[in-house]
Amino acid sequence: MTSLSNSGTGIIGAGAQPQISVDKGGVARIVYGTADKIWCVTSIDRGLTFSKPVMVAEVKDMHLGMSRGPQLASSKNFSVISAMDKAGNIHWFKLRNTSKKWQDMGIINDQKGSAPEGLMSIAADDQDHFYAAWLDIRTGKHNQIYFSALAGQELKWSKNTMAYQSPDQHVCECCKPSIAVNGSTVAIMFRNWLNGSRDLYVVKSQNQGQSFAVAQKLGVDTWKLNGCPMDGGGLIVNSGNVVQTTWQRKGIVYYCQPGQPEIFIANGRTCSISGTGDNPVLAFQNNDTVKVMTLKNRKEVVVGNGSFLKSVMLPDSKVLCVWEQDNNIKFKKI
Repeated sequence: MTSLSNSGTGIIGAGAQPQISVDKGGVARIVYGTADKIWCVTSIDRGLTFSKPVMVAEVKDMHLGMSRGPQLASSKNFSVISAMDKAGNIHWFKLRNTSKKWQDMGIINDQKGSAPEGLMSIAADDQDHFYAAWLDIRTGKHNQIYFSALAGQELKWSKNTMAYQSPDQHVCECCKPSIAVNGSTVAIMFRNWLNGSRDLYVVKSQNQGQSFAVAQKLGVDTWKLNGCPMDGGGLIVNSGNVVQTTWQRKGIVYYCQPGQPEIFIANGRTCSISGTGDNPVLAFQNNDTVKVMTLKNRKEVVVGNGSFLKSVMLPDSKVLCVWEQDNNIKFKKI
C-alpha cells in the first residue's frame, strides 16, 4: 500500500475504548464497552458493514477509559477477549470463529486481585496461540510487567511469569503495555520509570514467551517527567521478524525500531501501529482530530474527529479504522 484515501464513515453505536482484529479468514471484529458490558460487532465484507452489536458479557466494575477496556485478538480458529475489573482480576472470553457464541472462560491472572491498574494487551499468531501482558502488583506491591500464554484449544492460560521488573521499584503505572507476536517471536513494549525518566522499553522472546531477553530502551532521547503520560503507544512484529514501535514523548509521535534512533512522525498522542510488512500504518490523535499515515508515504490522512483511534490492515490492503466520538464508536475504511 502506497497511499491512503478516505471512504464513508459508519457508526457502530454507543460505547467506548474500541479494539479491532481481523482473523485469518478476513473477518473483522470490533470490541468495545459500555459501563460494565462488553460488546462485539462483526464484518464479513471487509469492513463495509457490521453486524448488530452482540453482548459478550457483563463484568462487574469493569475498567473502561484511558486505554482501559476490553482487549481483542483473533487467530485461525478462535478469538479471545479480555477485560479487567477494578478488584484486579482479568476475565477472558473465547469464540470459535465459525460460531456466534462467546464463552466465559474464567480468569487469566493466577493470583487473585493482582492487576488492579486495569492496563493490559493481548495478541495472537495465526496458529491459535494467544499471549497477554499486563501491569501486576503481586511482586512487592508494585506494578511490574507480567505475561501469560494460551496454546491452541487449551482452556487455561499458562502460569503467570514476570517478563520485566523495574530496578526503580515499578514501571510507569498508568501507561498500557503492548504485546505483539510473529511466529515464535513475542515482544512486549512498556513505559518504564528509571531515574525519573518515562521512556519506552521492549523485552523480546524468541521462544513463544518461555523466556525474555534483557529490556532495551527505545530511542536516543529521554523524558524526565514527574508524572504519567497515560500513553503507552503500540508495536508490531512484522513478517520479517522486525519489531516496529510507535509512541509519544512530549506531545510528539515517533516511530522506532529497537537499537535505532527514533523518527519524527507528527505532533500528537495516543498512537498505534498496524500492518505486517515494512510499510506499517501509524494511527494517532492531534487535539480532537484522528489521523493515519503510512510509514513510507508520511502523508497525514484525516480520519475524523474524536479520540482513541485504532486501525488494522484488511486482506484487500485497505485500512479499517475505529475510534470514539461523542460517546459513540465510529468506523471508516480507508
